Amino acid sequence: MTGRIATLWRHPVKGFTPERLTEAALGAGAFFPCDRIYAVEDGPSGFNSAAPAWVSKQKFTVLAKIAELARARTTYDEATGVLSASAEGRQPFRGALTEAEGRMAFAAWLTDFLGEAASGPLKVVEAPGHRFTDHPRGEVSIVNLASVRDLEARVGRTIDPLRFRANLYVEGWPAWIENDAKEREVRLGPVTARVFSPIVRCAATHVDPTTGERDIDLVAALHANYGHMFCGIYVSILEGGRVSEGDAAEIRPGQS
Repeated sequence: MTGRIATLWRHPVKGFTPERLTEAALGAGAFFPCDRIYAVEDGPSGFNSAAPAWVSKQKFTVLAKIAELARARTTYDEATGVLSASAEGRQPFRGALTEAEGRMAFAAWLTDFLGEAASGPLKVVEAPGHRFTDHPRGEVSIVNLASVRDLEARVGRTIDPLRFRANLYVEGWPAWIENDAKEREVRLGPVTARVFSPIVRCAATHVDPTTGERDIDLVAALHANYGHMFCGIYVSILEGGRVSEGDAAEIRPGQS
């Protein structure tokens, strides 16, 4: 089944503003570039930058825990490591997350912004090559826009696809075809990938990414309407290459 890549997104700091790309280089066995390379601990997480390992998202400032994060707007300059952050009624922040001083300064800005919404203390964490993905193997995530529209029709509400915080959004696939694609190959332009898991959704999807309000219980809506809590798939990259908006996105037939 062939569709096309509608949009590509990265999330440099876990839980914060997604950034749209026109293209991205996907490497074999690699994560999506510049995606979830930083996270902010909400109290001690046990993460060790000297021996990085997967840690549950509940240990960090994420929308599933703190809806107010959506009211902060961040942009990341990959070349310099500088993060800019802003929120209504607050002085803007600008600092290099590649430096300890910049990480401490952003944690301080965020502590002031979140107030009692965070458990704290807050600390920006990172480690070379490590990614703070929700799934231990969450290399690249894909959401089918037709599935989002079908869910939208069921709940009778407009649903911003960015609630699902995917790397790639695909247009042209039938709704929910991705749920039957486990272990099948996917072609993304010149890239070959393999589906290894559906994405189980959580309370992060309940949050409007613009207002920061919890306004739709999408986990309950998924279960009530379809008997599952999936929306999207995780894929591993088998053969890398550069993908762009508009590239073909094909789920290849499974083995008979």
